[in-house]
Amino acid sequence: MTHTAHRPSTAVSRVPPPSRIARIAAYASAAAAVIGFIPLHLVWAFKVPLFANEAMFEDWYADGGGLYLFALCILAALPAVMSLALVRPWGLVFPRWVPMVAGRRVPRRLLVIPGYTVPALLLLYSLYAVVVTIVEFDSPEAIFSPWTAVYGLIQFIPWWLGLFLATRSYAARTAPSRP
Repeated sequence: MTHTAHRPSTAVSRVPPPSRIARIAAYASAAAAVIGFIPLHLVWAFKVPLFANEAMFEDWYADGGGLYLFALCILAALPAVMSLALVRPWGLVFPRWVPMVAGRRVPRRLLVIPGYTVPALLLLYSLYAVVVTIVEFDSPEAIFSPWTAVYGLIQFIPWWLGLFLATRSYAARTAPSRP
């Protein structure tokens, strides 16, 4: 009896490689999360009030802000990994080290649905942040400097746009062929 779970199907081997633009978009998206978003949020998660109103930060942090920041960092890593999966072979076939599904084809919807949903949510959050930043720019009640929102918006653009473009490429490349 031959065990074929570790060999990708012929259909997977026929998937064309991602375009150069899709690869750049995916890596830019992952970098925006890992280099742009996570480091500053980790600094805050470890209770360092960098670019923050110290007194307001302390109260906010003690009221659950620290856990919130750690959760955000973990959540930000997921779309970074997903961005890369959209352009790497392990986005088509689960790698050997993934228990129970190693060698099996990655269900297309597993990447396409969140690949379109997450950038839409990031875009909506970006728009929300613009409005809040404009309204509360000089507010003495603000916990963080409004300039952190400006920085955030700059790194959110490649994050959602890159993820969207990489998903669009993946969706087109992995679409079932029409007779």
